[in-house]
Amino acid sequence: MFYKDERLALFIDGSNLYAAGKNLGFDIDYKLLRSEFMRRGKLLRAFYYTALLENDEYSPIRPLVDWLNYNGFTMVTKPAKEYTDSMGRRKVKGNMDIELAVDAMELAPRVDHIVIFSGDGDFTPLVASLQRQGVRVSVVSTIRSQPTMISDDLRRQADNFIELDDLRDVIGRPSRDTTNDAPVK
Repeated sequence: MFYKDERLALFIDGSNLYAAGKNLGFDIDYKLLRSEFMRRGKLLRAFYYTALLENDEYSPIRPLVDWLNYNGFTMVTKPAKEYTDSMGRRKVKGNMDIELAVDAMELAPRVDHIVIFSGDGDFTPLVASLQRQGVRVSVVSTIRSQPTMISDDLRRQADNFIELDDLRDVIGRPSRDTTNDAPVK
């Protein structure tokens, strides 16, 4: 539930939201997403968190990052770390959980409602802390994918769970079904 006069902030875990949308078969239209939440309340900030591969000539996510940066989103990025796992596979890691949590805690005194676009159970203590500060917290993810994309603990802790699939007609567009454009986690 949203109230027209409440101050809102969005915190988007880019790789998590991308994976949830992909599992449901659609891409997120970020212009529509921003408009939808501006309609639901007084949107103060929309943060988008992602790690970037800095050593690649061209990062597939770079056009999205640039577009978001010019269209009302506060971009929070950091270089992803590449490593080889014990099986010799190339892996990339770029977890943004701490950055998102610190920003949410800093903004909490200035907002009424925070919307976190992630199903990552690591955010459960953050949600509890925000609630103790009097901030209502909604979480956007999905239980309709196999496997589900939201931690049960996070879903229970949030004041409101928003099923991403229910937003498909409002913020979605058909998936391009490309395999190389995933944000780095």
